[in-house]
Amino acid sequence: MNIIEQMHKELENNDALELAKKHSIDYISQINDRNVYPTKQALDNLSFFDEDLPSQPADNLQLLNDLHQYGSPASVAQTGGRYFGLVNGGMIPVSLAVSWLVSTWDQNVPLHVTSPINAKLESVCEKWLQQVLGLPSDTVAGFVSGSSMAIFCGLAAARYRLYQNLNWDINSKGFAGAPKIRIIASKHAHGTVLKAIALLGLGTDNIEWLDVDTQGRAIASSLPELDQSCLVILQAGNVNSGSFDPFEIICQKAKLAGAWVHIDGAFGLWAAASKQLAHLTKGMDGANSWSVDGHKTLNTPYDNGILLCRDKEALTHALHAAGSYIVYGNERDGMLYTPEMSRRARAVELWAVMKYLGSNGISELIDNLHCRTKQFANELKGAGFKILNDIVFNQIIIEVGDEDIRDRFLKHIQQSGECWVGGSQWFDKPVIRISVCSWVTTDEDVSRSVNAFVDAMKYVKSALK
Repeated sequence: MNIIEQMHKELENNDALELAKKHSIDYISQINDRNVYPTKQALDNLSFFDEDLPSQPADNLQLLNDLHQYGSPASVAQTGGRYFGLVNGGMIPVSLAVSWLVSTWDQNVPLHVTSPINAKLESVCEKWLQQVLGLPSDTVAGFVSGSSMAIFCGLAAARYRLYQNLNWDINSKGFAGAPKIRIIASKHAHGTVLKAIALLGLGTDNIEWLDVDTQGRAIASSLPELDQSCLVILQAGNVNSGSFDPFEIICQKAKLAGAWVHIDGAFGLWAAASKQLAHLTKGMDGANSWSVDGHKTLNTPYDNGILLCRDKEALTHALHAAGSYIVYGNERDGMLYTPEMSRRARAVELWAVMKYLGSNGISELIDNLHCRTKQFANELKGAGFKILNDIVFNQIIIEVGDEDIRDRFLKHIQQSGECWVGGSQWFDKPVIRISVCSWVTTDEDVSRSVNAFVDAMKYVKSALK
């Protein structure tokens, strides 16, 4: 039997799908009982995969068994309740099921004609995002891989519009001889903002920096005089402290000057959907574009970034593609709002989560993350740890000592398997950063993690004697 015949036979039966289902359920059922980070044995066992490419086809069931036996234990338990490292949300159960279905559909979604269902649900999600985030009704959405790409798209639209303001077509003329546009950003801007500025050829050395306060918020009074050549980049959710910039006053000044404001809200923009925390985003509707990620706070699967933009013309012209084979229609053609042509139907998973939760459920999810964060901070304080930030959303910064002590502390926690947190720098201080962003996290998970912090501190103090 050749490989084509073999694949036809496999398509006719469900053995591989049933086995994948079995292994997936097994993985989920054990997630809370295993180490958050893989054990040394699990990592060592990854050597199983070291081999030359086989010349003959593999047995599909054995392949799945091998992946589960050696791959599953070497994964990080982010779908459990005690991962607090990067801002990695959990995964709402229905979204996992929908992800399986969408993968089975295997849709390529640049155009309405290539996937009518995706085009429809992108349109629905666009409207729902306007509603739940309180954005203007002329806001359009582009569904991209993550917030890094969403930032890139937002700044690309800004670049197009600002050069148009200066009577320069950046698409056709490029940068040679171009007038200068100005970039104003917070000193605590996320690294992905700097990356997008570099990729777009705007140059990080050209940034005019806004001073920040003790919580990492941009200080509005440090805003320079603006004009229609200015791109102002603000932040909804400082990656360390979780703080929010003063949107209302800065957006008002930018609007009067004809400047463009982009808000990087990878995880924090969702605060607008919370009845308890919406005040944090007051005035953000005055911006021109926003970037946000579905997986970070809303707990969709990965590959769910969203760019939101009020200037449809600027966005579509910045990301325009053409080809004799491209069949644009009268319905939504999603590639007009993204850099990619070929891409997966990621909006279906976003639709599923938003439909499942509803506006009240979204608010409850976000409020619960904040509640668990406050619990975490209070229990850490009670255990003698120093909290450096105000708990406004879902981020905690703690100080445990100099860099050597911090690193020893982190290594002990990470190797314990009880929970996982990472390090950072906060105003030149070595700190530990905690991100509470999974719906799975319970009050017991928090208390168990605090106990791991206490044990780590005892270990460090003992080791330094």
